[in-house]
Amino acid sequence: MQTYVALLYSIILGEGRRVVMSDLKAMAEGLGLRNVRTLVATGNLVFESDKTTISALEKRLEAAFETAFGRHVDIIVRGAGDWLKLASCNPFPRESAEAGDQVAVRVMRKPVAEDALSGLQTCAAEDEKVLLVGGDIWLVFSRERPSSRLLAAASHKRMGIGTSRNWNTVQKLAEMVGS
Repeated sequence: MQTYVALLYSIILGEGRRVVMSDLKAMAEGLGLRNVRTLVATGNLVFESDKTTISALEKRLEAAFETAFGRHVDIIVRGAGDWLKLASCNPFPRESAEAGDQVAVRVMRKPVAEDALSGLQTCAAEDEKVLLVGGDIWLVFSRERPSSRLLAAASHKRMGIGTSRNWNTVQKLAEMVGS
């Protein structure tokens, strides 16, 4: 039995319709996944399954989601060990301690190439930071500006399939898989 983290790219189904976490949990349990837990209402699952490939889990979850909710959503899966490694490699520990909601990681399905980083850095404001760690994109957003050009620059179209989580969520998911 292996523990996994699954991150949904979006849980918005349409105008005013969001996925309810209890429905998401029931969907995962319907696939035979065990000890299914959710974290906050933003599409985070932790579960146990027989050991399989990450790709197979992503495909099963995406197909089940589309069947259950009528819409395709990209789902990124990481094994517990990989999630704990991601959390331990946070390149911005000081910023995370000061404002965990301003530090985020864009967890990627396929690692981002090192040369893609320069394009992101040109979109960063003076008080923002961007680093690539293990193929995932770590960001520190400005506390002074309500919006950042970094979000659009790190989009699916430009960087590939991935989804962002702030440091507070990364830590809580690490606690869930580490116990």
